[in-house]
Amino acid sequence: MKGASKSQPRYGPGTGGLGRPRDERIDTEVVSAVLDVLRRRGYRAVTVDGIARKVKRARTSLYRRWPSKRHLVAYAVLSEMGENPAADTGSLREDLEAAVGTLLHAFAGPLGQALAGLVADMAQDTELADIMRQQVLAARRESMREAFARAKARCEIRDDLQMEVMLDMLTGPFYFRALFGHAPISRRMTRDVVEYVLRVAVRR
Repeated sequence: MKGASKSQPRYGPGTGGLGRPRDERIDTEVVSAVLDVLRRRGYRAVTVDGIARKVKRARTSLYRRWPSKRHLVAYAVLSEMGENPAADTGSLREDLEAAVGTLLHAFAGPLGQALAGLVADMAQDTELADIMRQQVLAARRESMREAFARAKARCEIRDDLQMEVMLDMLTGPFYFRALFGHAPISRRMTRDVVEYVLRVAVRR
């Protein structure tokens, strides 16, 4: 997946955006408010002005950070999921457990309840879908891809892995269960996902 384009600056948790330096208290309030609206009323109900009123902040303070509601929603989702989840622990298992652990945290909370509506709205809003792919999904997949690259350099994994399939195997169960609700998203599931991926990936 391609990274964020030059015409669409990133507005992730690790960036300051435009204007004033980050205020973590505002960030926390805004993320909570956006996820609440997504969960209750869907993407169409999110507006920068409405979120500003909800958190009792001047709307200009939000517009300085997020130039549109698309960027605001992407920021809220990325804040819940983490931009760079696969820590470099020196062990592929621990790297992957850290990565899917962020998905457990995100989808067990408000984001899991908001996901179905957000995905439906992405199908109707190509700009939103593009921002989500570039600024949320691509960054996470690249982080996990780097974890596999480190493992390959340590000769831990096979050389013939289909990397995109590996990444889908790691992340897909969380999205599927959050969307369809047929089974819980749990810590045991997180361990099982990593275990099954390692059965495929690790040299025998």
